Parts: sequence; C-alpha cells; structure tokens
Amino acid sequence: MVNMFVDGEWRTDAYEMNDDDGEFDREPTTFRDGLGTDEFPAEAGRYHLYISRACPWAHGAALVRSLMGLEDDISMDIVDPYRDERGWQFTPEKDGCTPDTMNGFDYLGETYVEADPEYTGRVTVPVLWDRERETIVNNESIEIMRELSTAFEGNGVDLYPADAREEIDEVVDAIYDPINNGVYRAGFAGTQTAYEQAVEELFDALDHWDDVLADQRYLVGERLTLADLRLFATLVRFDNVYHTHFKCNEQLISQYDNLWPYVRDVYQTPGVAKTVNMGHIKEHYYTTHTDINPTGFVAVGPELDFEAAHGRDELPGGPPAELFAEA
Repeated sequence: MVNMFVDGEWRTDAYEMNDDDGEFDREPTTFRDGLGTDEFPAEAGRYHLYISRACPWAHGAALVRSLMGLEDDISMDIVDPYRDERGWQFTPEKDGCTPDTMNGFDYLGETYVEADPEYTGRVTVPVLWDRERETIVNNESIEIMRELSTAFEGNGVDLYPADAREEIDEVVDAIYDPINNGVYRAGFAGTQTAYEQAVEELFDALDHWDDVLADQRYLVGERLTLADLRLFATLVRFDNVYHTHFKCNEQLISQYDNLWPYVRDVYQTPGVAKTVNMGHIKEHYYTTHTDINPTGFVAVGPELDFEAAHGRDELPGGPPAELFAEA
C-alpha cells in the first residue's frame, strides 16, 4: 500500500503499488498546466519549486534550474529525505533541508490540498508552485523540465534546442520505462517474474546506451540536453542505491566502459555537482522503504570518485560554453 489523498483526506490503505501480474504500477501525476500561458505567464520571481534531493524525478528539475542559472528567478525548498507515513516533510533543522518558505506547512501534502481541497492522488516531488495564484502549476517532472527550459532565458544555456526537440523527446521516452522507471519496476515488483523481467529490460537498455555513448559524448550527439539530465539522475544513484536496495545487481554502472565515464562527465559539468546529495539519496531509500529494507540500515558503500578524469572531452562537443563563462 502507498499513502495518498482521497478526496482531500489522507489515507494509508488506498493505493496498491502492483497490478495483477505483480508489476509496479506508477500512478500518473495530476497537475499538468504549463508556463507561458495567460493563466501562468513566465515571470521571474513568480514560481517556486519544491524538491527532494533524494528523488531522481525532482533532481531533473533542480538540474535545469541550476544549469540555466534560474536560482534568482525560481525559489526552491527542499524536503527531508526521510518520508514517514504522512509523506514528505519539512525539517529545516536537518542538514540540507529547508522550511516551507511559501506556505509555512509542515508536510508537502498540505500544499496539495491547498491547491485542491478535494485532491485525490499521491504526494510527489517535484512540485512547481505559483505564488501569485497560490496553486500548483505542475507536478510532472519531465514537463517541469521542459517548461523551465523553454519559458525562461536564464543564462542562455539551451537544454531543449528547438531543432533537436523531437529527437530529445524520443530519447527521453526510450529511457523512461526500462531505466528511469525500470529500477523502480525491479525494486517494487510483486512477483519474481515481474522482477526478472524488469531487470532484464533494464540491463538490455543500459547495454544499448553504453554502446551509443562509445562514439558520441551525449545521448543526442554533441550537445548536453534534457535527455542527459534525465538519465544522469538515475545513473548517479545506481551503484549506491539501485544496485543493492532494488536488487539491480547484474552490473554496476562503474563497471561500464562508457556509461561510467559519461556519468563523471555530466557530474563535472558546472552546476551539476551541487545538485547531488548522496547522503540524502541513501538515507531516503534505505530508511523509507521498510518493506524492502526492514532494518533501516544504510549501506556504507560504495565510494565512487565522480571527480576522476573521464576522457570524454576527446569526443566532439561538450558542455554549454555559457557555464564556463559563469564559473
């Protein structure tokens, strides 16, 4: 069972995670408005982002905000990595966490029912909040990433270039089910068959993209795009969490010839490293999912050197030049 709201009431018995075949069934997000409309114009200082440093979906939004230099345009709060039966909470006394500077709430769920008193659904991150209309604009991670990339100019970094959007979207779609969601399909599988199928599809996809990255620096050629940020958010967590906690243990990312240097390459891009909090990542997964890890013990390893030389600057292309102008 997954905790969620039903008609504005918090319930702990309303949502089954798995379908009849034992496969993990992710509930779709609900708030799906976009920026740049008459209702939600793209105005600096108007919007606020709620994230968890532990969550890969929220990490993508934080990466766009950081790389595009939108920190002054879009404020941000960070929830506690530990999620109890009442959901994501604000614990400003904890390292790396903040209070709810928008509404003063104790739990992120209060933001959802503030936006919709009859809300039915899970409480997820990221959340894009409109401080003027006092409501949630969007809580679908890839849509927030696209909206921030296109609605704001920021420092001039273009992570979603118009001439490559179709290809970027194709790659985002291609990596979503087997990799981004695939680790969850493995970790939360309800049967051995569902688990094994998820793991097989996951590593088939990882092998494929490892081959692709042998000859090109990024997923869509020579430019860093949203597709890379989407994949990076999963891969940077893989060896420390998904390999052990979700039993995705056929191979470590650090054992791949191209994926591992690729992760280090993206990590060393100006503005990326500060968005990674491995302490929050490990605490969240190992202590929150007590059905998977009932002891709550946090794995001590592995120790990975994300700052090690990656050698991928020998391939054509590279990070946006604007990032180095600011560094």
